[in-house]
Amino acid sequence: MSVAENLLKIKKSLPQHVVLVAVSKTQPIDKILEAYHSGQRIFGENYVQELVEKFAVLPKDIEWHFIGHLQSNKVKYIAPFVSLIHGVDSYKLLKEINKQGQKNNRIINCLLQIHIAKEETKFGLNEKELFELLNSEELKNLTKIKICGLMGMASNTENTHEVKKEFLYLNQLFKKVKNNFTASNINVTTLSMGMSGDYLLAIECGSNMIRIGSSIFGARNYSK
Repeated sequence: MSVAENLLKIKKSLPQHVVLVAVSKTQPIDKILEAYHSGQRIFGENYVQELVEKFAVLPKDIEWHFIGHLQSNKVKYIAPFVSLIHGVDSYKLLKEINKQGQKNNRIINCLLQIHIAKEETKFGLNEKELFELLNSEELKNLTKIKICGLMGMASNTENTHEVKKEFLYLNQLFKKVKNNFTASNINVTTLSMGMSGDYLLAIECGSNMIRIGSSIFGARNYSK
């Protein structure tokens, strides 16, 4: 099926409140434009240089999400235009995003990444670190960031029981944060979890933002 047909099929399966991020990393411009001309406006990228290059040549009404692991020294390249940074996993990174927000005179929206998977290789805060960060006095001084919600990646396993357990745990944390933390730079509304293989289960477990790549664009071109 074409990109347009894949998008239509996925969108039909989604409840109205769920936001679809089309993961366009390593995909060529023509495929992204096919999705764009089919009505998709939110795209997610994992690599800073690739995102900057695509931003320069693609339509300016695209909402770009950075969904990869972001290094502090790369924030400055995407700070002028990025709509949402998904994978914030430290105060140090938040501080740098805030600094670049000040330089660009804009508030940058962020999701805190929570480590819910069994794999140690995945990034993210644990529950203790999450609440330490949210309770910290230093956070109040960051006026050019907004924490909009939480993000997590489940274990890469065929065991749906395990994946469901991880998603439900993240949803429980999301509700706790949403009900207990409000500030000028905290407004928690987004729970980003679920990818091509598990997005329907993630939605069942409370996700309202999903990140889908291969089910839209087909297999990725890793030779890029």
